[in-house]
Amino acid sequence: MITESIFKSYDIRGVYPDELNQEAARLIAQAYLQIVSRKLNKKVEELKLVIGRDIRKSSEPLFKSVVEVLLKSGVEVDDIGLVSANDYYFAVGFYGYDGGLMLTASHNPPEYGGIKMILGAGGPKRPISFLSGHEIHEEIKQRGLNIEPVQAEGKLSEKDVSQDHINHILSFINPSQIKPFKIVVDAGNGMAGLLTHKLLGQLPVKMVGLFTEPDGNFSNRPPNPLTPGASDKLAKKVLEEKADFGAMFDVDGDRIFLVDERGSLIRGDMVLLLLAKAFLAEHPGCSIVYNLICSQAVPELIAQWGGKAVRSEVGYINLARHMREENGLMSGEVSGHFAFKDNYYADSAFIALVLAIKTISADGRPLSKIIKDYSLYARGDEMNFKVGDIKAELAKIRRAYKDNLRDEIDGLTFEFGDWWFNVRPSNTEPLLRVTVEAKAEKQLKQKQAEIKKLIEA
Repeated sequence: MITESIFKSYDIRGVYPDELNQEAARLIAQAYLQIVSRKLNKKVEELKLVIGRDIRKSSEPLFKSVVEVLLKSGVEVDDIGLVSANDYYFAVGFYGYDGGLMLTASHNPPEYGGIKMILGAGGPKRPISFLSGHEIHEEIKQRGLNIEPVQAEGKLSEKDVSQDHINHILSFINPSQIKPFKIVVDAGNGMAGLLTHKLLGQLPVKMVGLFTEPDGNFSNRPPNPLTPGASDKLAKKVLEEKADFGAMFDVDGDRIFLVDERGSLIRGDMVLLLLAKAFLAEHPGCSIVYNLICSQAVPELIAQWGGKAVRSEVGYINLARHMREENGLMSGEVSGHFAFKDNYYADSAFIALVLAIKTISADGRPLSKIIKDYSLYARGDEMNFKVGDIKAELAKIRRAYKDNLRDEIDGLTFEFGDWWFNVRPSNTEPLLRVTVEAKAEKQLKQKQAEIKKLIEA
């Protein structure tokens, strides 16, 4: 019996092999083939797919089970090997595969396995889209799946995408405009370390690698960069090396955070402003999508720089939708996800890195001074509250602040002349997540305490 909890909003993740195992992977692969076949109006045996994996101990056995299903179904499969999520997204879009699967549990702990699934757009250099784990689960429930034999076996080939990918990343900047920085790169023993040396080797920068060798135990720091203390070793290395700044990836490589020359971690919305500045220099007036828990400085500065800021719900699927609807060139989140129209509407922490380097080069000041100019408000870290009845708590908060309710597009957002806050339920846990921002630090602390008291009453 398959474990329902492994099917998430954006992908599939579970402890291996207790929750996600080889048999589950076979069912998931069958369901995936049926969905792609139906959506692209192609027979299963006519599909051409790409598959990759991360360094987790679960990924190789799950990979073998998925490939077995694909080949028995007559599918042509290109194996791009051990890669970051950035490489995987790029491959599906750039080469025009019908879709792809990557065996990865994103930033979850080492004992997890997972699968990210993409639907191609029927041709090279076209947008890609993500398949939800919930959609896969529904397909399994409705069909109960068995592999139907075809007349011909599928074909498995190996493919190296690295040089094409590097050329694509560098197309977003002019390498001759990059200054000779020293940059510490912390890959967390995940997948980003495989390409960053080659990528930065094309630029006039010196890279100091930290935990760049893949290791499925992720023993040097937490896999999730937002875990308290995860950036400490990077910060220390930046100071030791007297580096200009540091970059930290999550272990599947699709999120990035920066550390300035003083060792301070920079929030994702401030990194978004670095990227927006680079984009607006080349594309004045373009639309840039941000999620609603970003600092109010994001829309204000984008407008000041001549761009159009588009507000979105949290979650990269939502931001991609707004990018399409508003012809946005890029999007970003506090969580460190950055996606680009010209990257097939997919995330790329590598493109984000080179765009950040471009802005810092053009500005000429230390990163800490640039970010200080962007920090117009006091924004608190997200607060999480475990509650028994999420609907009742939201109703209580709505009543308390009803005169200042801005909207309910993702939880509740309230605005007051000199401060605002958002409260939204977690998709996966019985939690309320609260973000507060104010004009001054003292007021921020007061308002955080006020909301905390209301929720815990």
